Formats: sequence, C-alpha cells, structure tokens
Amino acid sequence: MIGPISKSERTKQYIVERVAPIFNEKGYAGTSFTDLTKATGLTKGCIYGNFENKDEIALAAFDYNFNCVTLYIKDKILASENSIERLLVYPRVYHDFLEVPFLQPGCPILNTSTEADDTHPKLRERASNALAYWKQSIENQIKRGIQRGEVKADTNPSEIAVILISIIEGAIMQAKVTGRSTELRIAMRYIEKLILGLAV
Repeated sequence: MIGPISKSERTKQYIVERVAPIFNEKGYAGTSFTDLTKATGLTKGCIYGNFENKDEIALAAFDYNFNCVTLYIKDKILASENSIERLLVYPRVYHDFLEVPFLQPGCPILNTSTEADDTHPKLRERASNALAYWKQSIENQIKRGIQRGEVKADTNPSEIAVILISIIEGAIMQAKVTGRSTELRIAMRYIEKLILGLAV
C-alpha cells in the first residue's frame, strides 16, 4: 500500500508542474532561474532545497511534459477498440494541438531534441527514449490491428510509425515557426488518408 505523499514530494511536484510549460516553451538554455522563481512563487533557495540543480529540474520537467501528452493520447486511444480509429487519434489530436493548453508550446520531444542535441546529453537521451516509446506505441497498435484483422497483413509497423512521427513533428515545427495551422491541417489530413488506407 502506498503511503501519503510527503511535504517534500508535494513541493517537488508543485515546482515541476509550474515550470514544465516554461521549459517546453523556452527550452533549457532560455529558462532562467528568475523564470522558475516567478512561476513557482518560491525562492531560489527553496527550489535548490528540492532539486540538486537546474539539470535535475529540466529532466523532471521533460518527463512531466511527455507524460501529459502520453496520458492525453492514451485516454483517447482507449476510448475505441477499433485499431484504425485508435491510429486516427494521432492526426486528430495534433490537428488541433494549438487548442490543447499543454501542447501549445509544441511537442516536448521536438522542442527538447532540437535544443539538447549536442549541448545536453541527458536531455537528449530523455528525448530519444521518449521517441522510441512513441514509435513502439504506434507499432503495437498496428500489430494489434493486423492480429484483429482490421489492418492489412502486409503493413510494415515500423515503417508506418516512422512516417507518422516524421510528418507530425514536421507539421508541428511549421505551425510553430509560421504561427499558422494551414500546413499542419494539410499534413494531418494526409495522415488520416494514409491510416484509412491501411484498413482491411
């Protein structure tokens, strides 16, 4: 049985929840300690009393951001038993990602990987693991669909997963850079057609 959360753990959780959107929007280098104290209402000493350094906060923030996205999508996927409908969750969620509060700053994997590629090995590793998890999740849905007779048997799960992720991330990048959703919507409609084409 899990006991009650300690005051220290509650404080750490509060800090992460408050600063996670800032790290996702501004990145590791762009997030200052002033940003962190302003967002939490806590002193620098109090924040450092709960985290060893800024690196530790950034890693916890990435985990929190990615977990938010994962749970949001998982909830929508589990709302349907049909494999094609489950796959269609991805373009439908990202079609309107600018309207989802925690997705507005962009995809945490994309935001983190572009910044931490060479400058922050631990963050890069976190982003890499998150990407692998996402790819595996899509592959599993396709394999499940093949087993259930809902997805064409000759579908390559790895190939489709790579294509879906690449198009989604590329479309998000364009939407963030241009500030418009035209290209994003075109890309998501294309993905929808691609997924519908996998149906038996």
